[in-house]
Amino acid sequence: MKRQLEYFTIDEAVGGNQEWFRNVVMYMGGCAAATACDCCIYFARQGEEHLYPYDIQNLTKEDYIQFGMKMKPYIRPRVGGVKKLSMFIEGFSRYLADRGEKCLAMRGFDGSESAEKAAAVIKMQIDRGLPVPYLMLRHQNPEYKDFVWHWFLCYGYEETEHSFRIDVATYGESAVLDLADLWNTGCEEKGGLILFERRDQKE
Repeated sequence: MKRQLEYFTIDEAVGGNQEWFRNVVMYMGGCAAATACDCCIYFARQGEEHLYPYDIQNLTKEDYIQFGMKMKPYIRPRVGGVKKLSMFIEGFSRYLADRGEKCLAMRGFDGSESAEKAAAVIKMQIDRGLPVPYLMLRHQNPEYKDFVWHWFLCYGYEETEHSFRIDVATYGESAVLDLADLWNTGCEEKGGLILFERRDQKE
């Protein structure tokens, strides 16, 4: 089974790209803020237009750059990075509140949980039409060097008898990754997932 959210592009880039930011701090460490921006654009395209302060029908690179600077005070790059799920939740919650959003909430799913549980919650979120911000801190496999100490966004999955693969977007590009291999980092420092909840979807 394969499911994928109706994701967006900007100037042929898949989602936004922190490397567009002209601010040096955001260019180097704005991945969490960029992930929040991408979430806002996704939700705005689903009808919650108050979350994106520009023209949602005409996404442009310049507007995205400006949007990143608006998000920066809420999820600011810092020494050591936005390395805890709680940092993202706290900052992004303040942004949502300032935009008058009352139905969208968040909770963390820690990287110490099993890959099987991670697959189950990602599947649940995507099936509900909700993107999944993903934080990975360290990984023993050098193939994932571009995802180390990094926030990115999961927007789809493919489940087969023997594997669970996820569609992710970061740096304006998409990738398909094996979740078990990605999740089981072999390192003590874990990241995790942000799970969005709508009031009308809570069980």
